[in-house]
Amino acid sequence: MERLIEVMRRLRAGCPWDKEQDIRSLRPYLIEECYEVLDEMDRVAQGGPWKPLGEELGDLMFQIVFHACLAEEKGQFDLGDVANAIADKLVSRHPHVFGELKLQGSTAVLENWAKLKAEERKKKTGNAGSVLDGVPSGAPGLQRAERLTEKASRIGFDWPDLRGVRGKLDEELRELDEAIAQGDKGAIEHELGDVLFSLANLARFVNTPAEDAVRQANKRFTSRFHHLEAKLDAAGRKFDKVPLDELNALWEEAKRVELKKSGEKERGEHA
Repeated sequence: MERLIEVMRRLRAGCPWDKEQDIRSLRPYLIEECYEVLDEMDRVAQGGPWKPLGEELGDLMFQIVFHACLAEEKGQFDLGDVANAIADKLVSRHPHVFGELKLQGSTAVLENWAKLKAEERKKKTGNAGSVLDGVPSGAPGLQRAERLTEKASRIGFDWPDLRGVRGKLDEELRELDEAIAQGDKGAIEHELGDVLFSLANLARFVNTPAEDAVRQANKRFTSRFHHLEAKLDAAGRKFDKVPLDELNALWEEAKRVELKKSGEKERGEHA
C-alpha cells in the first residue's frame, strides 16, 4: 500500500492527465471499475479463475487511493484516515465480536446494526433520521429497491413469509394489466414500477439479488442473440427476412447449446 501511495503521488506530480483530475472527473472511472469487478465476480462464481478478479480489485483500489490523495493534497484526510475510520466503524458496530454483547443469528446482528447506525446519526446530527438513510439514490433501481426493503425489515416492517410477498406480486401484476387495458401511460409507469419493486422484494426473500439475476439474464440474452446472428450470417440470410418461427427455433437451439455447455462444465468440475 505504501508503494501504491507513492506511485499515486508521483503520478499527481508528473503526469499531465493525473494532474488534471478531480473528484468530479474521476466519478465515471470509479463507477466503471466497480462494474468491472462485478463482471469478474460473476466469472469466478461460474468457475472462472480468480486472478483477473484480483487485477480488477487493484484497479478499484487505485480509484480509492486516487481520491484519498486528492483529499490529502487539500489537508482533509489521507488513506490512513480512511482505513482507520472503517476499522473503527466495524469494531463499534460489532459489539458481539469486539465487546461483551451476546447476539444469536444474523437477523439479530442486522437489527442491532440498524440500532447502532441510528445512534451514530443522532450523535452527529442530533436526529436519528430514517432507517432508510444510507441507500444511495444513484444506485441501480432494482438494487436500491432491494436495499430499501431490507432496511425496513430490520425494524419489523416486513412480510411474515414468502407467501405474502408472492401474493403482493400477483396483486401488482393485476393492477398493471388493468393500467395497460386502460392505455393510461402514467398509470402503466406507476404500476410497472410497483411490479419491479415487488420483484426486488421477492428477490430479497429468496436470497437472490435482483440486480445479479437480471445481469445474468442480460448475459444469457446476449449469448443467445449472438448465436442467432452467427447462424444467419453463416447462411447468408438477413435477420428481418427470417420468419419468426425460424427465429424461435434458432433461439431454442441456442438454449440447448447453452445447457449442454453448462452440463459439460459441471461434469468437468466434478471429474
